[in-house]
Amino acid sequence: MTEPVKPTVERGPRKRVTNYGTGRTALLDAAVRVVARGGLRKLTYRAVAQEAGVTHGLVVHHFGSRDALIEEAVAHAVHSSLSASTLGVGTGGVAGFATGLVDMVESGPELQAFQYELLLEARRRPELLPHLRSLYEEYFEASRSELDRILPGPVSRGMSRLAFAALEGLVLHQLVFGESEATEEALAELRGLLAGLAEEQDGR
Repeated sequence: MTEPVKPTVERGPRKRVTNYGTGRTALLDAAVRVVARGGLRKLTYRAVAQEAGVTHGLVVHHFGSRDALIEEAVAHAVHSSLSASTLGVGTGGVAGFATGLVDMVESGPELQAFQYELLLEARRRPELLPHLRSLYEEYFEASRSELDRILPGPVSRGMSRLAFAALEGLVLHQLVFGESEATEEALAELRGLLAGLAEEQDGR
């Protein structure tokens, strides 16, 4: 868990914050946890400040508006998930496809819950869709890139979306029901299907 950011207590003239990047990341982690627990409607400056153990003013200083906080929290969650899952950086073998998926859910369930909360909220708040769509394009591209290393022919958008939908469904089920063993079993089946597809395309 990220260490809470502690605002510096200063005497005299106010000084510039020296660990701006670290503090920003800690606040984004706090925002993710707030939304994961209570939904987007619970995301306020004060809730994030309380979660991170800092002052309300420090959150305002870093983000300036609630919309900016939401946008950056979405980007932070997606990038963190991509890094944890290793999707898109495989070795080219079927056995390496989505190898970090189970660990990603177990080590950061708040990240996954946060994203599902945002997806549902976007149905009620269409203004969130551009942010989510642009960021989910990173997921789609990572999936396509990984499949490009596995399958001999060009990977269609439909194929990459199908593979990603399977992975996202497994993440959701593991997040809700646990059962990491079932996730691993499903991934093994998916890799088997991809291996068969690769052999079929090679034989053409």
